[in-house]
Amino acid sequence: MTSPLRVLVHGGGIGGLTLATLLARRGHTVEVVEVREAPDALGVGIIQPSNALHVMREAGLLDACLAAGFEWEVLTIADPAGTPRAEIPQPRMDGAPPSNGIPRPALAGLLADAAREAGATIRYGATVDTLTDDGDGVDVTLTDGSAGRWDLVAGFDGIGSPLRTRLYGDRHTPEYTGFANWRVTVPRLPQVKGVVMCMAGPEAKALLTPITDDLMYLGAVFAEDESFRPDADTAHEELAKRLAMFSGPVAEALASVTDPASVVYTRISQVTVEDPWHVGRVVLAGDAAHASTPHLAQGAAMAVEDALVLADSLRDEETVPAALAAWEARRRPRALWVQALSRAVLKQETGTSTTPEEDELLKIGIPGAAHVLVKPY
Repeated sequence: MTSPLRVLVHGGGIGGLTLATLLARRGHTVEVVEVREAPDALGVGIIQPSNALHVMREAGLLDACLAAGFEWEVLTIADPAGTPRAEIPQPRMDGAPPSNGIPRPALAGLLADAAREAGATIRYGATVDTLTDDGDGVDVTLTDGSAGRWDLVAGFDGIGSPLRTRLYGDRHTPEYTGFANWRVTVPRLPQVKGVVMCMAGPEAKALLTPITDDLMYLGAVFAEDESFRPDADTAHEELAKRLAMFSGPVAEALASVTDPASVVYTRISQVTVEDPWHVGRVVLAGDAAHASTPHLAQGAAMAVEDALVLADSLRDEETVPAALAAWEARRRPRALWVQALSRAVLKQETGTSTTPEEDELLKIGIPGAAHVLVKPY
């Protein structure tokens, strides 16, 4: 398409702001609407694998991400005491670095600034109230009373996506996996120069991930009842009990956690939209369409890949419907492969029975998946 488009991005998270930056820099009119009141993010870190860093380069944000985070090259597999048992170099994609750890709040700020600098508008504290797609455009009224007509509405609005509910009702609600993620930011230990995965048998794993020169985060996944929530006054003690089998750097990291409010607990859920990811001129992307477990560290990477491929499809195709069809044909196989392997790894690590199809996927493993995901897509 040669004519500039008007695009409404519903959701101001990692994927939505990446799309806004890419499209605005290509001359399109872009508005991001975000229900939160400010560009905040849950205060822990995130891994940017090489395929995500490739997208950041395309968006002009690679240097800023590396400056705000901690670039690393080697995944270390260690025993419960932190003694290295294997060191696995991470592959690079198309000249991008292998990996970067970065605080989520820092990344959120970088993306919001980049979208604004590119010319996009960000509207906080609002969401879609009414939406009418007549085939030639989409009329949208927001909850703050503003209204507009758009050539495309892109839903990067997360695993609980209101747009998904608007399109499909309750057909694709989040499925709780039975496991939850515990994370806490702590001072970086000098020996943690890349992700250190400490294993205590097949069902206990703790990760140490550097996110700045001074900080890292400790993460662990455990089976938890769906109704469970850590006690607000003892969350750090509950995490320490779950990690009692670890010594060395994990124990040292835990010893620095004295504030229960610093522990971030999130249930791990999954969404697979089996219907088409676009209806008319409304498209779902990122976690709204294909939320995965975190075991390949690819959730945010898949969202920013969605954004880049969507921006490229809108450039290369003659109409919005053709662009959405081309986008989904490229994205669905890759995103669902990541989702399936991530879920299989979760089941393997927690001693849950796997299917024959999952057993085939597990032959690839986490190191093999990294090499698959740096290939062109």
